Amino acid sequence: MRATVPRPAEPVAQARVPEDPAARVRPIRSVRRLAKLSTVRLSTVRLSTARLGIARLGTAWLSTAWLGIARLGTAWLSTARLGTARLEIAWLGTVRSAGALFRATGRISFGVPTRRLVRVRRAVRRSIAAGRPALLRIQPAALAAGLSWIVAGVTLFVCYLHVSRTTAVSSDGASNALQAWDLLHHNLLLRGWLLSDVSFYTTELPQYAAIEELRGLSPDVVHIASAMTYTLLVLLAAMAAKGRTSGREALVRCLLAAGIMLAPQLGSGVYVLLGSPDHVGSAVPVLAVFLLLDRAPARWYVPIAAGLLLTWALTADGIVLYTGVLPVVLVGLARAYQIRFRRRMRWRQAWFELALAAAAATASWLAALALAQIRTAGGFVLWPISNSLASTSDLPRYLTVTARGLLLLFGANFFGHSAGFVAALAALHLVGLGLAGWGTCAALRRFGHADLAVQLLAAGIAVTLTAYLFGTRADDLLSTRDITAVLPFGAALAGRLLAVRLARARLLPALAAVLLAYLISLGRVVTQPPVPPQDARLASWLAAHHLNYGLAGYWDANVTTLDTAGRVDLRSVLADGSQITGDYWEVRSDWYNPKLNNATFIVLVPSPPGFKRYPTIAEVRHAFGQPARIYYLGSYTILVWNSNLLASLGRGGPLPVQPPVITPPTIPIPAPPGR
Repeated sequence: MRATVPRPAEPVAQARVPEDPAARVRPIRSVRRLAKLSTVRLSTVRLSTARLGIARLGTAWLSTAWLGIARLGTAWLSTARLGTARLEIAWLGTVRSAGALFRATGRISFGVPTRRLVRVRRAVRRSIAAGRPALLRIQPAALAAGLSWIVAGVTLFVCYLHVSRTTAVSSDGASNALQAWDLLHHNLLLRGWLLSDVSFYTTELPQYAAIEELRGLSPDVVHIASAMTYTLLVLLAAMAAKGRTSGREALVRCLLAAGIMLAPQLGSGVYVLLGSPDHVGSAVPVLAVFLLLDRAPARWYVPIAAGLLLTWALTADGIVLYTGVLPVVLVGLARAYQIRFRRRMRWRQAWFELALAAAAATASWLAALALAQIRTAGGFVLWPISNSLASTSDLPRYLTVTARGLLLLFGANFFGHSAGFVAALAALHLVGLGLAGWGTCAALRRFGHADLAVQLLAAGIAVTLTAYLFGTRADDLLSTRDITAVLPFGAALAGRLLAVRLARARLLPALAAVLLAYLISLGRVVTQPPVPPQDARLASWLAAHHLNYGLAGYWDANVTTLDTAGRVDLRSVLADGSQITGDYWEVRSDWYNPKLNNATFIVLVPSPPGFKRYPTIAEVRHAFGQPARIYYLGSYTILVWNSNLLASLGRGGPLPVQPPVITPPTIPIPAPPGR
């Protein structure tokens, strides 16, 4: 039975409870006749309008309420409309004959513009009438949405695991796996480790350690972790694109963002995105921060939570300074400036934006403090990141590398391919790059009127590309790993800003055809056979000849140790003039202690391009003397001695930075006029 609408102006008073609970319930015309408030416990409650047919809660926080209700009978609460609130948990308690006991314990969060409808089902009404406790049913739509995310995540993980196995693990990923193995064996501070300029100490290393606990030490640890990381990245980008929408628009947004990231390009694209950590996983906590700021209400604890997340991510990877910290600081200050000076409001109206900027700036200091404390306590040592700026003569080359890097990230690097099906699939990925660029330009064009999430994503892209272009790291195509955050940020902006425009322009059928081509491209990569470990032949040969501890160049050292699960240990060395020294990059200092280890051989390979400190046969003979035996295995040369080579090994370190040589001009500069 639907009750009539009460008059809002009537005060709520206690209604007389019928003595006979079995009596027929009369139509209740107001809240005064609805229930008798036997005991009411409210922390802060404001009921704007309450009706039997429709109950509307204003901006309120309902902690605990005991409402003595006589009996509902066939009268029930059909719809609850929460104006700016979201009801998360509701509990219908016990109904007694003298008075029904309604207990509601839950949280109502604010700031959500959408209205959610909550229906009390027929089974709940029957339970109330029978005096039994009842729980609200889970909405089928919410359950279906949750299952869809889970199924999508599992499917993507399986696909990306096959994709990751199409490229061999390098020494970068192997070094992280060995560090995680040390973490797992109670070296929690990684004592003795000399890392690179990033540690991944709070992000990928715990993930690697958890996988190694289940799978042991093997190259597949890197593949599993990479597939998990990229799956999370795709799902988080889709969530960021979805925002707070629902229905068909939300589906289009999610598919648009996930489709752009769907198919990494075979070869260099897979190596950059799924080969090893290399800054890809560092975008996961940054996107988590952006989602937190997009979904959470403007409460005092939100900037603190965002600052702690940024501190956690920045401790692991310094690239978060450009992808997460600086965008939050800049966006917070820009929004505070707009509130104070353009809208002419008071400073206290911009407290949330100022708190965000302060929390992000504090995160940078806290991360540096955490790393310093770890080093003081005897933990790992990081090499500083170069802060040099590019010269004007290098800018054209860096611009070219940046443009090709963006093509590689979005799977559209068709340069170097022969004309055919593969090149056509790569060219179709230009659509994804174009959509991401369109979304970024749209966000920057209306930056002052955009919401917080759009501003953060656009600022993240702008700061990351600017730092990469004007820094000194854009040396080759593989350095694109420094700007991998541009891919999920751009995909999220495309889905968030362009879904409605594309639907209005009736371009969704064409985009569905492009998505089909992306699926074909992904299927082509998934069906590729997995490649064997990089130094599998060398590892098996050394194990068969009982050569268990030796030396090698960087790209053959840690990866061979990982391939053999520690049965054969190769330690990285460098050539320093006429001396062979231990490495200083991704190594542990006690590896080179002659009192603890006995290295009897060295593995030599041709020097990779760009590496000038790889040992040669002449340098090795000069440092260690004539070897007892020499073996040739493909491109490997194995030199064996009957003594411990670590006793003659020097201590390694980076080469000193040489000042730039200024060549005088061949033509003398003319003197100024009058001299």
